[in-house]
Amino acid sequence: MTSHSDAIKFAYWVPNVSGGLVISNIEQRTGWDIDYNRKLAQIAEANGFDYALSQIRFTAGYGADNQHESVSFSHALLAATTTLKVIAAILPGPWNPALAAKQIATINHLTNGRVAVNVVSGWFRGEFAAIGELWLDHDERYRRSEEFIRALRGIWTEDSFTLKGDFYRFTNYSMKPKPIEPLPEIFQGGSSRAARDMASRVSDWYFTNGNTPEEIKKQVDDIRAKAKANGHKVKIGVNAFAIARDSEQEARAVLDEIIAKANPEAVQGFADQVKNAGKASPEGEGNWAKSSFEDLVQYNDGFRSNLIGTPEQIAERILTLKDAGADLILLGFLHFQEEVEFFGKRVIPLVRELEAARDRELVAAE
Repeated sequence: MTSHSDAIKFAYWVPNVSGGLVISNIEQRTGWDIDYNRKLAQIAEANGFDYALSQIRFTAGYGADNQHESVSFSHALLAATTTLKVIAAILPGPWNPALAAKQIATINHLTNGRVAVNVVSGWFRGEFAAIGELWLDHDERYRRSEEFIRALRGIWTEDSFTLKGDFYRFTNYSMKPKPIEPLPEIFQGGSSRAARDMASRVSDWYFTNGNTPEEIKKQVDDIRAKAKANGHKVKIGVNAFAIARDSEQEARAVLDEIIAKANPEAVQGFADQVKNAGKASPEGEGNWAKSSFEDLVQYNDGFRSNLIGTPEQIAERILTLKDAGADLILLGFLHFQEEVEFFGKRVIPLVRELEAARDRELVAAE
């Protein structure tokens, strides 16, 4: 039978930023306030979700007028749950590794090790300008993030940590208490060459934008080959926007309405920012470099993963993504509370059945 460690994991985007997960004027019964999010976390935990990922935004834009800070918000969700892991997004620049290491180690102790971090290298140049942070070139941002992660791990594991880096410096730093073992997991995102290479060296998890199984497999094979050469292991999370309905026709109609009611100015503004970020990678292949208008209505190309249809169709497609190398599916929804519950009750059990059936076939073949 599929062991718990081999079963594909499920995470959801925490709506701690207003405007939901699509840049559309369609009705979204999703709240960004703490009461809504506490209840959502409890629903997710009760319905088979393993992780929640909080977002980090400092300024308004693209329909996101209000934003709660990620680390403190993540702690509030952890306090309202018992088994859910919450991944707090952290942005090098505003955060120094010493502060992040201390914050996360403390929350790790307060929650019996349920906090993780997502190190965001940065894509929103206007945000950095607004808060007076230096905007680095594309590959420099990833070099800084890699040094940031090495600093976190060093602080968490060494009694006298010293680092003479290009971005961070530490001299005989001893932080106590250390986090509870195992150490907090470190996630990162990106699709560029620099992002993948960084993941193959230092990250526990790599988030990629939504894509077809064929394209996901290319990224996974590339990362895993490089990670193996580095003596490192990295797991893969795939972004997806789920529209699970009783019929495929109903699900497709929702997608059509989301795109039909997209806010063109906001989508174009977002496109300008993120395509600059994507094209800024030396090979021009960063996140969003090839995204269409329709793709960009969902911030992280979530429609491309095609988890749109009946629970049965979606479960089959999740297995296909797993076959391509996905270890986790990171999900966005239109109406979070209702749809997280529906997904947990109707889709996740089907995925577990398919995984179990696959295991039985493997045993029979041996």
